[in-house]
Amino acid sequence: MNARVLVMAKAPVPGLAKTRLGAGIGMEVAADLAAAALLDTLATCREAFGDDCHLALDGDLRAGRRGYEIADALATWTVFAQCGATFGERLAHAHGRLAAGSPGVVVQIGMDTPQVTSPDLRLAAGLAADGAAVLGPALDGGWWVLALDHAERAAVLSGVPMSTEGTYAATWSALAAAGLEVRDTGALVDVDTVEDAALVASAAPGTRFGRTWLGLAAVAR
Repeated sequence: MNARVLVMAKAPVPGLAKTRLGAGIGMEVAADLAAAALLDTLATCREAFGDDCHLALDGDLRAGRRGYEIADALATWTVFAQCGATFGERLAHAHGRLAAGSPGVVVQIGMDTPQVTSPDLRLAAGLAADGAAVLGPALDGGWWVLALDHAERAAVLSGVPMSTEGTYAATWSALAAAGLEVRDTGALVDVDTVEDAALVASAAPGTRFGRTWLGLAAVAR
């Protein structure tokens, strides 16, 4: 199966990344956790898809936490800037850029699910291989993965409100209205709040994110 991954990510800059999390634990700490989550995501994607990995980036890694480490992890990736006024537009643009390249399934995720595994990603790719759209629900009403075998079909995302409790349902409806069969995967927790972070860290303590969170907890004690 010809499949590749697209990660939508924000540079882990204090005050710009994970601001909802930062409201509870401080922006510097939230940026540290964002960097760990991004590194976990990059490693899992590389394990699942080898060198056919693409990152649409918002911001400057050089201004973010663990910037040099992240840059090293991206050495074999294709990295380009996000483009668009809304997140829906940026998603559509990133998918469209990949659609202009080689054919095959595109599995797109963010940097908010450091607990994701290689089998999770390969499952999404397999479910999309016969032309279906695959949409994985997040527990906050959004979604954590979108897989399409024709990435240009993500153009419908430009009109979908993102980061709301109804984003998953609205995205599902937009894909179905475009004539696609929509399949779902198992639900995951997106890390947006302190409660989310604690849940994900406890479920995946061996990840960079989990170790960073547990280290913070040890300092607090």
